[in-house]
Amino acid sequence: MKAEKRKKKVRAIALTGIGTALFVAVTLCLQVPVFENYYLCLGYIVMAVYCYSLGAVSGTIVGCCGTFFYCLLISGMRGMPGWVAGNLVIGIVLGVTFQKTKKLQKLWLKALLNFLAIAAATAVGILLLKSLTECILYAQPPAVRIGKNLFAFVADIFVLGMSLPLCMLLDKKLSNILQT
Repeated sequence: MKAEKRKKKVRAIALTGIGTALFVAVTLCLQVPVFENYYLCLGYIVMAVYCYSLGAVSGTIVGCCGTFFYCLLISGMRGMPGWVAGNLVIGIVLGVTFQKTKKLQKLWLKALLNFLAIAAATAVGILLLKSLTECILYAQPPAVRIGKNLFAFVADIFVLGMSLPLCMLLDKKLSNILQT
């Protein structure tokens, strides 16, 4: 029994590491421009799938570590503290919400609750936490940072919301990997 638990834990850690690498690779390689100087962060798809299938801890680690490594590779940490702080909130809220709504039978209710969680978590994570962190780091007024992060807020909600069908599709596959 102990060996089985350890094996499951090792698989979860390995899958989380793979998810972090996928977050970085997808964010680096699949850039879709939407607003002036802003690209969709498609790494959020990976984060959402991990939050949905493996829970809040794994999804949050994927989002936070993925962002850290992406920023390290691209910008030398410019913007990283706020983005990681935002992903911390988004990962925890989505991971907990997705685990609770999985049990719901009504698909419309599940979709509505998940989308509301996405919107609320992204508002707190991006518009509040990321903006506040950047106000402190760059000594800019909150209105300026919130204005700049509005683009990210809209784009991130779009990516996370559109990833829900993929989350449901991949859920059983990832759960099976952990069980075998």
